[in-house]
Amino acid sequence: MTSDSNNPLAGSQFIEDLGVKLIDWQDGRACIELEIVKRLSNRLGMAHGGVISTLLDQVMGLAWRSMGQDRVPGGTINLNVNFIAPGNGMLKANGRLIRFTKSSAFCEGDITDSSGSIIASAQGVFSARLSAKPTVQN
Repeated sequence: MTSDSNNPLAGSQFIEDLGVKLIDWQDGRACIELEIVKRLSNRLGMAHGGVISTLLDQVMGLAWRSMGQDRVPGGTINLNVNFIAPGNGMLKANGRLIRFTKSSAFCEGDITDSSGSIIASAQGVFSARLSAKPTVQN
């Protein structure tokens, strides 16, 4: 990853260190990929649950930010992850914005393995309050 200002992952050292790659980011959707290597595996040799959770948190955050230019980004309020199957190899995470409220973004996401099987799914709520509207001076 580079410090490209058009890349929404730019500037996140943690995400860069993991090796996450941006695939798509537009219209309330996002897609990222990560190759699971030994250092990202648990002692059973599969993707660590923390890595899976991080991918889902990141991709859902990207999804809402692709439509939230009038929003002030905050943190994750709630993240619910369902671990469905072990993950290895190249994993693809997809996130979708479901709805905005005045102060939050509701999203869902999933991760598939190289065969296209879903290995994890998630729902997330993110702090995304509306920006203060500029006052018009007459």
